[in-house]
Amino acid sequence: MSSYVVVGGGILGASTAFHLAKFGVKVTLVDRQDKGQASAAAAGIICPWISQRRNKKWYELVKNGAKYYKQLVAELEELGENATGYKQVGAIALQNDEKKLRKMLERALEKRMDAPEIGELKILSPEETKEKFPIISGEWHALFVEGGARVDGKAMRDALINGAKKLGAEIVYGEAVWKNNELWIDGVRTDAEAVILTAGAWGNEIPSTLGLDLNVTFQKAQIMHFQLENDMSTGEWPVVLPPTNQYMLSFENGKVVAGSTYEENTGYDSQVTEEGKKELLDNAISIAKSLKDEKIKEVRVGFRPYTPDFLPVFGKLEGQNGFYFANGLGASGLTAGPFVGSELAKLVLGRETILDLEKYTPN
Repeated sequence: MSSYVVVGGGILGASTAFHLAKFGVKVTLVDRQDKGQASAAAAGIICPWISQRRNKKWYELVKNGAKYYKQLVAELEELGENATGYKQVGAIALQNDEKKLRKMLERALEKRMDAPEIGELKILSPEETKEKFPIISGEWHALFVEGGARVDGKAMRDALINGAKKLGAEIVYGEAVWKNNELWIDGVRTDAEAVILTAGAWGNEIPSTLGLDLNVTFQKAQIMHFQLENDMSTGEWPVVLPPTNQYMLSFENGKVVAGSTYEENTGYDSQVTEEGKKELLDNAISIAKSLKDEKIKEVRVGFRPYTPDFLPVFGKLEGQNGFYFANGLGASGLTAGPFVGSELAKLVLGRETILDLEKYTPN
């Protein structure tokens, strides 16, 4: 039987391994468990339809990614993986500029024509906004997007890995290197029909040994988790999108997450910083003042990988027999990662894909 090796066990690599295993091939997922893996730190908002970003190739990825989640979650639950961290709770995009609010609604209505999963769209009064997310402070109008969802990156990654194992995949927590034109996993030479590189912020390492520079860079993100003291029922609250590039969302049992920082040129420094904590807290209380008196349970750190033009790339490495590469999902990683993993698995096995993957080929 042909053997396939996936290097990098974030949400993209975990999804690729899961989908390869679904097709019944022999697959090994190798992960070093580096500190700062983006998937392990992230709490994701699935609501790409109201973005002002105009890149059509990016939108095709995230639109299909958002749509794919319900199918994927159903498949994982059939395997007994019920703790996926995914839930459709809706989204509220805060905006007090009436012209901008109307424009946002118009964009969403237009996109709903070929993305019915957007669901109901409604402009909310400040009273309705506060009813949806009770700790919101100030007088915010908002656009409610019924199809918006949240996902816990670590939970979804773990569900995909567990699902892959149940389908026969081997999981190795160790290191894969390419030397002397051979693949070695934890010091053992390994034969593979194909090697799929999904190493996120560490994505340059193996390509560099092949003589390639794929220009993977990354940003450091710090994300703050609050624990509300009163027993508020937070599990059904929608995700919150302020007019800035920040976000807020909640999980069950009083857990509220606020993010994130966007830090350049930090190296692989996974330490929480006082500057980062201050930025996160200031931004959080500008939306929900009561959070200044709540317990900060933890601050997580992750490195978001980017490729040139901030457009994800995935496909076969030209001139490198049997090597595939996927990277650069950036802040869209939790939205697009599971879907890209499914497309990548199809590409590797020569099956028909949903997207025209020539548009995303690494070069």
